[in-house]
Amino acid sequence: MRLIAFALIALATTGALAQELEPARVPVDRDAIDAAWSQAYQDHLDSGNPIPFTPPTIADIPDTEFGEMVRDGMQAFNNPAIYARDYVGNQLACSNCHLDSGRRPFAAPMWGAYPVYPKFRSKNHQVNTMEMRVQGCFRYSMNGTPPPADSNLMKSYMAYFAWLSQGAPIGIRPKGASFYKLDDPLETASIERGAEAYEQYCQTCHQSDGQGIKHTGRPGYQFPPLWGPNSYNWGAGMHSPSKAAAFIKRNMPFGLMNVLTDQQAWDIAYFMNSHERPQDPRFKGDIQETRAKFHKGKHNLYGVEVNGQVLGEAAY
Repeated sequence: MRLIAFALIALATTGALAQELEPARVPVDRDAIDAAWSQAYQDHLDSGNPIPFTPPTIADIPDTEFGEMVRDGMQAFNNPAIYARDYVGNQLACSNCHLDSGRRPFAAPMWGAYPVYPKFRSKNHQVNTMEMRVQGCFRYSMNGTPPPADSNLMKSYMAYFAWLSQGAPIGIRPKGASFYKLDDPLETASIERGAEAYEQYCQTCHQSDGQGIKHTGRPGYQFPPLWGPNSYNWGAGMHSPSKAAAFIKRNMPFGLMNVLTDQQAWDIAYFMNSHERPQDPRFKGDIQETRAKFHKGKHNLYGVEVNGQVLGEAAY
């Protein structure tokens, strides 16, 4: 299997997928990527009851050339710090948010996203592609550089997503296709309560300083940092407490579900996002202008003063 061989030499050489990319025929258009990213995917298939869908198991990957590309995509998805190292800025992995190799319901599974694209968005007056969304993840969540849309790396991602989506309905919303939907908190979210809940439920994995736990002997994280220079930046989806709270409620503590109350999930999300992180790549020098343009959500903390510091002003 090609990627097993890659993995054995990846740390000793410049290796793996990032080094076997074909020259891009289409230049990376950051403005288009930013425009596609600037509004989170709105599920336009909300009508009706969602139907269940179960993606194929890893054991079902075919022993074919296409199957080899699927495995490449899965490896890069789980270990981009090795297989997409030229494009990752913080050593986070796609699977840190899209859990279980992008398979888990209510953790933005790739079988829920892939069938939606390509689609036209009136916001940026163009057809947006799945490749653009992946490029946005590299630019924001991984605080890196968007890989070319026609690279072998991107082709491997698309092969993996397509394989995961086999049998997924088109035009009908599968159950768990995006993130869990969480109502606004009954009480105003509290950073102070969030700190207490974080200590009880989160710091074993993510550590008291929020910097996570690295893998031993290879790049990347077993448990990712939640703030600081190696976390997602101020433009990533998880910087929004509303999205972070929904993710936390459904999926955390890791390995458990629905242990936290809705209020605890909101409080932890506020605490987590009350810390500095890398700057929003769309920042042009004015924090409040950036907030007004990209961070209008009522829960977003970018540009808000917390403990005497306006968040974003000291971004990494």
